[in-house]
Amino acid sequence: MTSAHFLIGVDGGGTGTRVVLGDLHGRELARGAGGPSGLGLGIERAWSSIRAAAAEAFKRAGIEQDWSRCVLGCGLAGVNNRDWLAAFRAQAPNVSGLAVESDAYTTLLGAHGGAPGVIVALGTGSIAASLDASGECRIAGGYGFPSGDEASGAGLGLRAIVHAQQVLDGRAADDDFARALLAHVGASDRDSLVVWLCEANQTAYASLAPLVIKYRTHPFAARLLNEAGADVGKMIGALDASDSLPVAMCGGLGPLMQEYVPQRYQARLRAPLADSAQGALQLAQREAVKIGVA
Repeated sequence: MTSAHFLIGVDGGGTGTRVVLGDLHGRELARGAGGPSGLGLGIERAWSSIRAAAAEAFKRAGIEQDWSRCVLGCGLAGVNNRDWLAAFRAQAPNVSGLAVESDAYTTLLGAHGGAPGVIVALGTGSIAASLDASGECRIAGGYGFPSGDEASGAGLGLRAIVHAQQVLDGRAADDDFARALLAHVGASDRDSLVVWLCEANQTAYASLAPLVIKYRTHPFAARLLNEAGADVGKMIGALDASDSLPVAMCGGLGPLMQEYVPQRYQARLRAPLADSAQGALQLAQREAVKIGVA
């Protein structure tokens, strides 16, 4: 394979897609972004988003794109559904190589550089994963909203709005936290809040998480954050019984939640080495070696 061949790392979720374009040595050349590519939103939509993001990356690098000279590593939400995964592979463009794993796995690769470790990814949703010395990947959480996604933005928001409900009907005293929650959702009374609740989805609840952080000294918010930290601890404990692996807090909420992680895990917390898009680039590089083109 000549220098005209490239690696593409794809980090795809329910809100957007990030692509890293790299050379065969894994050196980053450019990045691109696109719409959602979580497989649950549709396979055609996923590939459309990936194509757009890849095109942007090639344009920024000043390189003409040729799919036949690309090896893709994709970390995507929804790959646990075998039918979705099969359809995704079937609709792939004519690429030199294609490796597809969960976005949790590529987050692991990015956070720890492929070495053993644990990640707890907290964003709109949540999931934890570990990689051991044998290369086995294990998952904790990630069952989805509303029954899962503990310690996530959506999970915090779902529970935080309860404080506003209790204030409106007199079960709790009015305060700045409740007023901020109600102002954010555009509700002024019980009926208008019920309207918002009937329409709210995972993203809407997650939009309340910054208020929980802002009012973290409020007793209700403090309790939510401490309980979320305990949930993070349970994930770590389930994935690493040896209590020895480094732990990276990832995602938009990860760094903000670090102080609430139980003390027994604090000494093992590490900043991620790289993001999940870089992890996907590592996946592409492994695939290139596997198929003998690098």
